[in-house]
Amino acid sequence: MDALDAKLLLLLTDEPRLGVLECSRRLGVARGTVQARLDRLTERGILRGFPPAVDLAAMGYGLTAFAVLEIAQGRRSEVAAQLAAIDEVCEVHATTGQGDLHVRMVARSNDDLQRVVDEVVAVPGVQRTSTAIALSTPIEPRVRPLLRRIADEQKPWSP
Repeated sequence: MDALDAKLLLLLTDEPRLGVLECSRRLGVARGTVQARLDRLTERGILRGFPPAVDLAAMGYGLTAFAVLEIAQGRRSEVAAQLAAIDEVCEVHATTGQGDLHVRMVARSNDDLQRVVDEVVAVPGVQRTSTAIALSTPIEPRVRPLLRRIADEQKPWSP
């Protein structure tokens, strides 16, 4: 990944609906260059798609919570598969330190959160949970600062 790749990703981060031709115009490179770089970024797994940014609160899921799960040894895959079946579970991370899995979930209300937590606790292999409700999100999920750093660097970057 080099500065041009990062500039292309910055452009698409800011305006995900831009087409390849418009990207090439704004970056001052050939359309084929943009397409080849998008293909390469996709093949390398850096660019995983263009999903729309959805506001869960506007959809009625205004409560976000995080649960730390302790699970039975050797059951991570099984537990993760069961958690994926719970619609309100937005993401799960296997972690070191306190707990085995960190789960981000959403709910419509405190009562709805209790229902979701009950579903999580009922997953076979989950031994203990600790849940915290998010009061606000001062920093939304982001990649822009990292892309900006790479775009500003003069030397090629590689993982």
